[in-house]
Amino acid sequence: MLKNLKNKKGQALVEFAIILPLLLLLIMGIVQFSMIINSYLSIQNAAREGARAGILGSSDIEIKNIIKAVSPSLEASNLTVTITPTESSRKSGDTLTVKIDYNYPLIVPIISSIFNDVVTLSTHISMRIE
Repeated sequence: MLKNLKNKKGQALVEFAIILPLLLLLIMGIVQFSMIINSYLSIQNAAREGARAGILGSSDIEIKNIIKAVSPSLEASNLTVTITPTESSRKSGDTLTVKIDYNYPLIVPIISSIFNDVVTLSTHISMRIE
């Protein structure tokens, strides 16, 4: 009878069952964070390409089309692009600023409940008009 009380075969299974939810949350958090960083780098690159096109004489519509073409992995409906100064008031020597806001939808349920299902990423790039 004492031999059966000292049997510890089920202990590892119980410990694994306790740790598994925390381990899964940690792994999913790392995956979610890396996807957010990837989206941020995409909008930063898109803003840079849009500003580059703008300082070379592209219109606002062309700049927005370039931004959407450079970032195909992002949902266009979640992108908000602001270009200052407007196309009609640009002149040589001014600074063109392209600002992009992107509402990134979260996929991990526990993390999305903390951040209300969306994280807003924002970046802006300024370049001198030639």
